[in-house]
Amino acid sequence: MNDIEARDFIRKIIYDDLESGKHDEIVTRFPPEPNGYLHIGHVMAICLDFGVAAETGGRTFLRLDDTNPGKESPEFVQAIKDDVHWLGFDWGDRLTHASDYFDRLHESAITLIEKGVAYVDSLTAEEIREYRGTLTEPGKNSPYRDRSVEENLDLFRRMYEGEFGDGKHVLRAKIDMASPNMNMRDPAIYRIRHIPHQNAGDNWCIYPMYDYAHGLSDAYEGITHSLCTLEFEDHRPLYDWFLDQLEPEHRPRQIEFSRLNLAYTITSKRKLKGLVDEGIVSGWDDPRMPTISGMRRRGYPPAALREFVKRAGVTKKDKLIEMGALETCVRDVLGDTAARRMAVLRPLKVVLTNYPEDQVESMEAMNHPGNPDFGTRELPFSRELWIEQDDFMEEAPRKFFRLKPGGEVRLRFGYIIRCDEVIKDDGGNVVELRCSYDPETRSGTGTSDRKVKGTIHWVSCQHAVDAEVRLYDRLFNEANPNTADDAHSVLNPASLEIVNAKLEPSLADLAEAVQFERLGYFCPDSQDDAAGARVINRIVTLRDSWAKLEKQALQGQAR
Repeated sequence: MNDIEARDFIRKIIYDDLESGKHDEIVTRFPPEPNGYLHIGHVMAICLDFGVAAETGGRTFLRLDDTNPGKESPEFVQAIKDDVHWLGFDWGDRLTHASDYFDRLHESAITLIEKGVAYVDSLTAEEIREYRGTLTEPGKNSPYRDRSVEENLDLFRRMYEGEFGDGKHVLRAKIDMASPNMNMRDPAIYRIRHIPHQNAGDNWCIYPMYDYAHGLSDAYEGITHSLCTLEFEDHRPLYDWFLDQLEPEHRPRQIEFSRLNLAYTITSKRKLKGLVDEGIVSGWDDPRMPTISGMRRRGYPPAALREFVKRAGVTKKDKLIEMGALETCVRDVLGDTAARRMAVLRPLKVVLTNYPEDQVESMEAMNHPGNPDFGTRELPFSRELWIEQDDFMEEAPRKFFRLKPGGEVRLRFGYIIRCDEVIKDDGGNVVELRCSYDPETRSGTGTSDRKVKGTIHWVSCQHAVDAEVRLYDRLFNEANPNTADDAHSVLNPASLEIVNAKLEPSLADLAEAVQFERLGYFCPDSQDDAAGARVINRIVTLRDSWAKLEKQALQGQAR
């Protein structure tokens, strides 16, 4: 497949526009509202908006669509900028706000009134809803729809000057109350809100509606292609109506694509905010959240998210993508870039009874078995070791090739050991294994040709580093929690498990993602670990244990 055949439908439109001479330069924008943190769905939009412009030598604006001051804050603005930068994109000097254009938008609203296509309505919000009609019944005109231009100009001026309280009046477009498209039934353009604005301060008490401000902001910035998700398809006639009426110097084109929906997550900002407010998660950056900040804190590499979007593709059809597809991208990136280390998550003590009590050996260990450029490190080996509880089974099945009474196993980079005795507490729980080692079987010496089928990892008790390790899993146990009557009912009670782990000494100053051999990929928690505690997050397991279950669930959704 050549490059042209591989283009998605949006890129085909854009490249056709360049080749035809319709545009000399492609200009896009990423326009989030700063009313929450960005999530996995936004990653698609970010990569598309910035990506197509970069590919063609164009430009991208990062525009904060801040037209709703009651829900927006500087915290969300900063989080958006941090997330876009972390993903690898830069807007240069093109950081803008819808509020930067409030004066021009206000002047354009006056122009609409003067043209007789906008009016001040004095119905209450409830009355406006009643007059709007339904999907099967047309709406009816407001009794204030035929106010004169002079009266509308006077009322709008008084709205601007702060004479009226919230909800007393609203400026509406005069289009068609019988339109089959509900968005065209005299939509609101301005409403009164006596609320300070996060960027404009106390300068305004009337604020433009999103549908009005968005298209005109695109025009002011010279946007060539305004890329939106499919829910804005029905808004496109309104987008074009404002441009038709006001005839700006530049006319952008809106194109819609499907949202990126990820299984076992929700992406509604309102619902995500609810999880935060109710304390179900620790915050917007909780590593279980589908927010970009949450995925960053968990340890997902930005390259993995960009690759995930590339594999998902840009289409016009809504789709629910398996969580495993994202985790595969994470594994693919970390598999090449993460050094290997040893850690024991659920420790079980092993005492080598025939090993000298005061002896400590240094074992040479590879930092990456697939890349010798990573070099090696030294691991201390002593008489008392920690191994994983799961690597021992007292009554083991025939094909259990780890440690069992009388059985042998190789310690990675170490010796072959045999389990001679099992020590239990008063409750019958295994608390210690007494083992013997074969001194002729040290790895890398070539002094013995003995072979055993199992190899396990370990950490020297004397040299181990203690750490709190957080094992994260899916936040929901339903593939599409958005379809549940109550999202709380499908929360996964096992989405977080905390264990007190034992780490090899080189992990005392862990600063980046590594693979804990046989266990998964891990990284220091950017918040709690930075505060002085030794806290490590599991990024992803080595294998997708959910694959079969997830495939069945998504097939059920499709049916």
